This record gives sequence, structure tokens and C-alpha cells, in this order.
Amino acid sequence: MHFHQVHEFIFFEQIDGTYFYHQGESTLSDFEAVFTPAMETHDFALNPRPKSWYIVQFMPERLNDPALQEFLDLLKTGLHLTFSVELQKKIHKLLAWMLSEFNENPKSKTCKQLFNSLITMVCEYGKSSLSNQQKPLSGSASFKKLTPVVNELKTKNGLNLSLEQAAALCYLSPSYFSRVFKKHFRVPYSDYLIQHKLYNAARLLGQSDASVTDISYDLSFSSPSYFIKQFKHHFKVTPHQYRQQLRLK
Repeated sequence: MHFHQVHEFIFFEQIDGTYFYHQGESTLSDFEAVFTPAMETHDFALNPRPKSWYIVQFMPERLNDPALQEFLDLLKTGLHLTFSVELQKKIHKLLAWMLSEFNENPKSKTCKQLFNSLITMVCEYGKSSLSNQQKPLSGSASFKKLTPVVNELKTKNGLNLSLEQAAALCYLSPSYFSRVFKKHFRVPYSDYLIQHKLYNAARLLGQSDASVTDISYDLSFSSPSYFIKQFKHHFKVTPHQYRQQLRLK
């Protein structure tokens, strides 16, 4: 389980697995799509077969465009969408065009209009394919017990709670908290905490001019050198190289 600070559409071409999200879970099929709003916990369990997809991530403010205002309410919750064969072809042609345009100039007017067309097409014609067999993930007793820590993660980029402190916040023993956290998030709490900080670091490197040193301390890393080491281990490049790559796009 994870969350991020952007809205996310995933348009599948080939897929076989399950989508877990705030409202439950549902089985994925080829040429379907899922939408996860910013800060909503979600995850995927995929089976071993060829897979391909387009991911479209955008800041929530992007929906403030007057042309998209009518879809705000619809995009407040997670969605699993299915489309007619004819619409599938149109959507994936549009996605290929948008990707090509984005690679050339992500700030072009054409790219903006293609994005608006994509959102409009999906929201007007997509049909929810949620099954009656969905299981309410967030309603499970064990997941609810993690709510205090999940809320802290969502509001504090540099959360630095030890396992014992996180467990105490949830009124659980450290051993039980550790088991429940790994059950839902699929990694140990300490590993997830590092990942959470690193993804926030990547966002700050792309969206601000803050120095690597300032980012490391803002996210509660023990030192800039430790932050750089962890960042390079996770992203295979240093923070400076990561920022340079983003600015070349």
C-alpha cells in the first residue's frame, strides 16, 4: 500500500491482477483503467504475464481548469473504469499522441488540450466496473488500527517516528504493529518510512530550488551524505543528477 501527492490514472493495455484501494478491491482486465486521487492509499497485486500501461499523473490543481470543473466530484474517489472497444481505441490513440507531445514540450498548448480531452472522454464515457465482490479494505479492523500513523504520513513529509513511537501512537505493541503494517503495506515499517521520505525528496527536487542539504534536513535525514546514499540506492542516481535529468526534459 502507498499513496502520493498527485492524482493518478493508469490505462492498461495488458494486465492481470487486482487493484486495492480505499473503497475495496477489484480484478483488473486488459484495456481498463483505474483512477486514484491524491493521498488515497492503494496497491496492485499483479500476476506473472506480459504487462503494459500508460500512467498519467497530475497535480490536483490541474482540475481547476474551467473546462474540467464538471468532473471534480466524480474524481474525488477511486475509480475502476471499463470502456467499449471503440472507445478503447480512441483513448489509447490519444494517450500515444499525448505522450509524444509531452516528450517534445510538456507545457505546450497542444499537450494541455490533449490532457483535457483525455479527462473529458474518460469521465463522460467510462463505466464503473466495480464488482459486487469487492472487499472493503479500509474497513478492515487491522487497517483501521494503522489510521493514526497513516494520517501522520500523509501530513508530514519528514516523519521520523521510530517503530516503538508509531506503535504507541496506534495503541499497539511494537510486534503487533509491525505485523499489521507489513501485512497491508507489504514492506517493514522502517523501509516504508525511508521510501516515503525519498519520494517526497524526489518531488521537492523537481518542484523547488531547495538545496540537497536543505531537503535532507527538512525530511529528517540524519545527514546530507546519508540522504544522498539512500537516494542513489533507491533511484540509481544522486539527487543532483535526478534534478538535472528533470530539467533536461
